Amino acid sequence: MGQAYARRVPESRKGLLLGTSAYLLWGLFPIYWPLLRPAGALEILAHRVLWSLVTMGLLVLVLRRTTHLRAFLGNRRLLALLALSAATVTANWALYIWGVNNGRVVETSLGYFINPLVTVLMGVVLLGERLRRPQWAAMGVGLLAVVVLTLDYGRLPWIALALAFSFGTYGLAKKTADVGAVEGLAFETMLIAPFALAYLGWLAATGASTFTSEGAGHAALLMTTGIVTAVPLICFGAAATRIPMVSIGLLQYLAPVLQFGFGVFYFDEAMPAGRWVGFALVWVALMAFTWDALRHRRRQLALSVAGATAA
Repeated sequence: MGQAYARRVPESRKGLLLGTSAYLLWGLFPIYWPLLRPAGALEILAHRVLWSLVTMGLLVLVLRRTTHLRAFLGNRRLLALLALSAATVTANWALYIWGVNNGRVVETSLGYFINPLVTVLMGVVLLGERLRRPQWAAMGVGLLAVVVLTLDYGRLPWIALALAFSFGTYGLAKKTADVGAVEGLAFETMLIAPFALAYLGWLAATGASTFTSEGAGHAALLMTTGIVTAVPLICFGAAATRIPMVSIGLLQYLAPVLQFGFGVFYFDEAMPAGRWVGFALVWVALMAFTWDALRHRRRQLALSVAGATAA
């Protein structure tokens, strides 16, 4: 039992490090996507899918994981889960790129502030994970924040909610599938690639493509979307199989903190008083989650160490 505990702790630490790296990298995206203009959101998305496929395909070959990809084809359950994760991450990518390039950086950051609440709720409803009273209180504060922000915007913050639910579903599908991060992402991009290629072909045929019309620098930037996409998603996929959904939810506030900062201080987006109140409520909810999770983690580690020592 002591050896099993010793194995679990390094895996948990590795998962936390990988998850932290993923969210910090995602936090820098608001200053990356505008560099790809004048390409539109769908063109950027299509290039992102294709160059991600190239990047992941090379990794699969180098790491000799082609047998894993073939194994997916014989497992209907895995195929369904990976198709779901591919569809939801594509929707998430498209909406986020559009939001950042259309002056909605603050609202996109709200989506990823709300996302931990959605992720934790999915863990409770679909995976049977249990919440403690402070966590339920945090969920209530988060719901109140959405109401306040709806009143401030004069509409539901639909970009934020769509981003939160699409990425929450993606994370759940990845955790349930429990496949390797490299081959999982490679297979997901393989499923989406035919649609991306068809769209880019249509743009080229109609003369609307910017890939070759804006110079070598622009083309090179579009090609980097594969690496920029692959690295944090590999980190996220590896983390999702090593730590609980609740822990994934807690890590997710790192990216929106950076995104919010870019939206307010770099892009100078408007922040009326009501919006500050709504965001403050979200932050209160996240702080409650963090406090409770840290307290619970210390308690669980103490019990595990005591059990391992006794064994």
